[in-house]
Amino acid sequence: ETWHVDFDLAGSGITYKAGDSFGLFPVNDPALVAAVLAALDAPADYPVGESTLGEVLSRQVCLKSAPDALFTLFSYLTGGERRAKARALAAGEDPDGDAATLDVLAALEKFAGARPDPEAVIECLEPLQPRLYSISSSPLATPGRLSLTVDAVRYAVGSRARLGVCSTFLGGRVEPGTRMKAYIQQSHGFGLPADPATPVIMVGPGTGIAPFRAFLHERMAAKAAGRNWLFFGHQRRETDFFYEDELSGLQAAGVLTRLDTAWSRDGTQKVYVQDRIRAAGAELWGWLADGAHFYICGDARRMAKDVEAAVLDVATAHGGLTSAQAAAFLADLKAKGRYQADVY
Repeated sequence: ETWHVDFDLAGSGITYKAGDSFGLFPVNDPALVAAVLAALDAPADYPVGESTLGEVLSRQVCLKSAPDALFTLFSYLTGGERRAKARALAAGEDPDGDAATLDVLAALEKFAGARPDPEAVIECLEPLQPRLYSISSSPLATPGRLSLTVDAVRYAVGSRARLGVCSTFLGGRVEPGTRMKAYIQQSHGFGLPADPATPVIMVGPGTGIAPFRAFLHERMAAKAAGRNWLFFGHQRRETDFFYEDELSGLQAAGVLTRLDTAWSRDGTQKVYVQDRIRAAGAELWGWLADGAHFYICGDARRMAKDVEAAVLDVATAHGGLTSAQAAAFLADLKAKGRYQADVY
């Protein structure tokens, strides 16, 4: 599921601009912490430095992928075949074909009976890192408030449910009014044009819509004259059209000049944002010729590359450029800050 989460910034001293990201320090799932404590056969109040084992497992260490150091520890506590497997895992090998699924709990269960010292286990684990999210609000439109658009990550490995540590913390575990440790990651090379009359083209499927919601709210609040074009996509229109009513209102207000959507599971043929870009190629090329800035937010592994390929196709099909000229045109857009990406 996807969550819209608002943060009250009153008294925090935090300031931001559209295009920035919000860094949050999450808390590990209490059920997972309890299971790790049970696997260690140790109480939550077991002393670890100046804290307790329960507190350290909750707030200070990562319980996701088991680090090599943990398997090295197991290699000193086991013998025979189990020692050989622990050494292999510590060396980055995969003796049982399950290395990719071994989080800290799964590793403790795999080497059950080793009975490691709880503090030694803690010393093997990596620090719990903050998570960054693209901000989906504008300080000009909603001063004192910051919004995020978050997909709660949940999946199964065998019979166990695995949870995204921060996404599920925000999506259901954190209580309203909770104070959180957070910071602003300022954007570098990802922001609205300095000239409010410059047109912008935004490609943000899924939660990639987040910074573009911020851009649209910013431009509406600033009464910017520039045209705004959004490409949004997801699996199904009925359940996955984030901010549908809001986008309709922005269209009615004349802020969102054009909205193109792509739904990959609604028909017999999968349709993605890059398909919509190619289909709208003539008009899109016209916008670029008029000086439009082009933005992408979302998946770096596939979507961003596919969108870039679509833009190159538009340049050849509608700009009359050769492949080499299209590549040079795109490189020039990037060099001039007219093609910006917030991808992950």
